[in-house]
Amino acid sequence: MTEPTENTPRPGTRPTPGRNLGIFDKQQLGRCISCGFCLPACPTYALTGEEPSSPRGRITLMRALETGQLPEDDPTLAEESSYCLGCRACETVCPAGVEYGSLLEQWRDHQWQGRNRPWIARLLMALVSRPALLRLQGLVRRHARGGGADTSANAPHPALMLGCVERGLYPKVSRAAVALRPELTVPARQGCCGALHAHNGDSTTGAAMAHALGARLPGTLVTTAGGCAAHLAHHLGRDRVRELSQYLDETGHRPTGQVTVDGRRARAALQDSCHLRNGLGVTRQPRDLIAAVADYVELPGAGDCCGAAGTYAMLRPSDSRAVLDPKLEALARLEVDYIVTVNPGCQRQLHQGLRRHGSRVRAVHLAEFLAMAAGSPPTG
Repeated sequence: MTEPTENTPRPGTRPTPGRNLGIFDKQQLGRCISCGFCLPACPTYALTGEEPSSPRGRITLMRALETGQLPEDDPTLAEESSYCLGCRACETVCPAGVEYGSLLEQWRDHQWQGRNRPWIARLLMALVSRPALLRLQGLVRRHARGGGADTSANAPHPALMLGCVERGLYPKVSRAAVALRPELTVPARQGCCGALHAHNGDSTTGAAMAHALGARLPGTLVTTAGGCAAHLAHHLGRDRVRELSQYLDETGHRPTGQVTVDGRRARAALQDSCHLRNGLGVTRQPRDLIAAVADYVELPGAGDCCGAAGTYAMLRPSDSRAVLDPKLEALARLEVDYIVTVNPGCQRQLHQGLRRHGSRVRAVHLAEFLAMAAGSPPTG
């Protein structure tokens, strides 16, 4: 961590009247009352105990940038805009309703311009901006295609959105989703939803990509990525977007079968998707679905970030592992067989961490887990 400079403002510093530079939304930035309720919810503050690494401290830094109290090249500004996971856990405990996620996007939009944007982020943003490259992944990895089997003569077919990471790393997830709900269509000409751009300093392009995808996929969009769900719901409206567990719950899906290990019912825990939980409030649905086919075990801190945080695990791998390690220790104590995820980034993060620790616990997406159960002998 970079130490705060001698000019770093104290918590609660308010913007100087008449000097706002227009980097941030004035009302959003002024909403924070510096109460400190956000401190225990923040993963990076838990690691460091340092005020600038908390939501309250970062908003103080934003105000200092906005009012010119800190120069734009101040090292603390650069460090803290990068060190934040963007998990939005602070929003769920904020009594003033501060939209911290939006403020973080505005901060990075300003701070991460040109070469100030991490090169890994620039590379990934360039890749997902090319739909032809995304479709090429499908040719190699064989994600779901087509779909849309008739289940009702009059009901329109919702569209399954193929995640950028998921279609390349975990193509079985989309195939499992269509196996569970054959009415889902999988339109061929899909692009990125723009979440990666929004979280890496180009929220304008991220919004445009979300609207373009919404225009290309009319009707209800179903996604197996919690982060994509939150981003799309923000731009297209919550009525148009459903994360898979939401969709299964709302359409009355009843899981069949059970997941077994060595002849017994499997023990399974859930790792929440930060943006799905903190942005959309979806927590019950995946737990109910898991409990229908396995013995559900609540993971302490299931709602805490796993350290994946989009590109974070690649931009700051050591910090990402520091966030993840307590979760892996908790998993070891629970003696579960599976840790179920609802976001491909979380799945990748947990899979790599479990393998690094030599754990026997398997990280699997909810869609795959339910499909595994459906392929086993049904109970009772």
